[in-house]
Amino acid sequence: MAEASRWHRGGTSIHNLHYRKEVQITTTLQELLLYFIFLINLCILTFGMVNPHMYYLNKVMSSLFLDTSVPDDERTNFKSIRSITDFWKFMEGPLLDGLYWDSWYNNQKLYDLKNSSRIYYENILLGVPRVRQLKVRNNTCKVYSSFQSLMSECYDKYTSENEDLADFGLKLDSEWKYSTSNTNSPWHWGFVGVYGNGGFIFTLSKSKSETKNKFIDLRLNSWITRGTRVIFIDFSLYNANVNLFCIIRLVAEFPATGGILTSWQLYSVKLLRYVSYYDYFIASCEITFCIFLFVFTTQELKKMKEFKSDYFKSIWNWLELLLLLIFKFISFNKTMSQLSSTLSRCMKDIVGFAIMFFIIFFAYAQLGFLVFGSQVDDFSTFQNSIFAQFRIVLGDFNFAGIQQANRILGPIYFITFIFFVFFVLLNMFLAIINDTYSEVKADYSIGRRPDFELGKMLKKSYHNALEKLKLRKSQKNEDKNMGDLAEQPKRENLDENELQRAEQMKKWKESLEKKYYSTETQDNQPVTQQEFRELFLYTVELEKELHYISSKLNQVMRKLSGLQY
Repeated sequence: MAEASRWHRGGTSIHNLHYRKEVQITTTLQELLLYFIFLINLCILTFGMVNPHMYYLNKVMSSLFLDTSVPDDERTNFKSIRSITDFWKFMEGPLLDGLYWDSWYNNQKLYDLKNSSRIYYENILLGVPRVRQLKVRNNTCKVYSSFQSLMSECYDKYTSENEDLADFGLKLDSEWKYSTSNTNSPWHWGFVGVYGNGGFIFTLSKSKSETKNKFIDLRLNSWITRGTRVIFIDFSLYNANVNLFCIIRLVAEFPATGGILTSWQLYSVKLLRYVSYYDYFIASCEITFCIFLFVFTTQELKKMKEFKSDYFKSIWNWLELLLLLIFKFISFNKTMSQLSSTLSRCMKDIVGFAIMFFIIFFAYAQLGFLVFGSQVDDFSTFQNSIFAQFRIVLGDFNFAGIQQANRILGPIYFITFIFFVFFVLLNMFLAIINDTYSEVKADYSIGRRPDFELGKMLKKSYHNALEKLKLRKSQKNEDKNMGDLAEQPKRENLDENELQRAEQMKKWKESLEKKYYSTETQDNQPVTQQEFRELFLYTVELEKELHYISSKLNQVMRKLSGLQY
C-alpha cells in the first residue's frame, strides 16, 4: 500500500516527501505564530478600549433620571410616564433636581463651580441641556364623515411629509418657532416612527430657578399640543476621575393613539483617548494592528492577482477575507479536523434544509403577527414575532398571553409550531449533522484523514527532540515484529504514522474478509448503511491495489520486451 500511495503521488521519493512535510510544518508554524501574535494584539486593542467604569456610570445616571419618582407620587417616574401631566411633573421635578447640583449635601459650596453643575459632585454638566419637539400638521388624515360632527381635527402619525413647520403659540422665542438642523446627525428610530432633525428647540438656563420658571411658562401656554409627536431631552456629562463622557437622551413619544411612550439612550464613551501610559500602550497596539492589516491585505491581493478567479473557489480564502484566519489551523486537533470535515460535507444538505425550515418558520411568524399582533406585545410586529418564535424554541414563551388573545387559535398555533418546528425540523437538522459525522468518523477510523495534521507533526518533533536530549528511549527497534504489510514501508524509511496506518488498514481488511466472505453469510441477507459504506471503501482500496498491480505488470512486460531485443 505504501508503494501504491507513492505511485499515486507521481513517483515522489520518500526523502523528498519528508522534506516537503518538514518545509510545510515549518511554514505553518511560522504562520501560526504570526496569527497568534495578531490575535493577542487584537484582544488587547479590543478590551483596552472598554472601560469597566462605563457600566457603573450608566447605571448611576439611569437611577437618577429614570428611576427617581415625581413629587407626591412614588409610582410615577420617567419610565412610567403615561400622560402629559406626568411629563410636566417629571420635567419640573426629577429632571430639574438631577441636572442642577450647586451645593454640597450640607448646603456648603466646596467647589468653584464657575457657573456649572456637578451631578453627584463628580460629573460636570457640559454646556446646557436641550429640549426639542417635533409636531405634525392638522388635517394630515381624514375623519370619517359620520364622525366629523364629533371631531373636526385629525393629526396623523409623524412623517417628514406630515411635519409641521409653522410657528405656533406665543411665536416669540425659539421654542415657538421651527428651527432647521445645521448638522447631518442621524435620524432617531423610535417605537412608532423615525424622527428627523430640527424642530421647536429651546435650551435650558444655567440657573435652576430660571429653568423652572421656563418649564412653568411652557406648561401654562400649552407648548405640548395635540400635534406633538416626540420630545427629545439631550445633555452630556464628563467625569474626570475615570476620563469618560456620558451622552444622555431621554425620549417621550406621543403616538396618534394617545398616551406617551418613553425610551432612553445612555452612552459612556472615552473621547480623550491618550492620557495615561496605558493609553499610549493601546496606541502602539493600534499601530501594530494597522501594520498587520496592511500586510494581510497585501498578501491576499497578491494571491488574487496570481490565482485570479480560482482564488475565490477556496473556502480558506473567503475565511481569510473575513479575518477568520484562526480556523485555518483546525487540523491542529483531530476533533477540530473532524468538525471541519463534517461541516464541509453536509453544507449543501444544510442549505437545502434551511430554505425549507425558514419557509415554515416565517409562515408561522406571519400567522402569529396576524392573529396575536393587536393584543400580545411579543407579536406586535413581524420582527417581534420572529424573535418570539426563536424564544419559544429555546423554551422562553408566554403561553398564557397567546391563549388569552385567542382561546382557539392560540393553543393550535403553539402546539403545531412546537411539533413541526421543534420536534420535526430541528431533529431533521440534527440528523443531517449526525449522519455526516458518522461518515467522517468511519473514514477516520480506517485511516482516511488529512495527510497533513499539524498536531501529529508537532508531537513527532517533540519526541525526536526528547530522543536527541536522551530524555526518552529510542523506539526504532520496537516494531521489528510487524507483519509483511508494515515491513516493506519500514525498510523504505516511512514514518511512524504511515506504519500505523498500514497496520490499521491490514486489520480492517482482515475484519471485512471474515465478515463478508464467510461461508455462513446468506445471499439474501440485507445490507445496512454502515455495511454498505465499509464495502464501498473496501472496493476503493481494492481498485487502488489493482492499479498498483497493473502498473507493476506493465513494468515487468517492458523489461521482458527489452531483454528480447
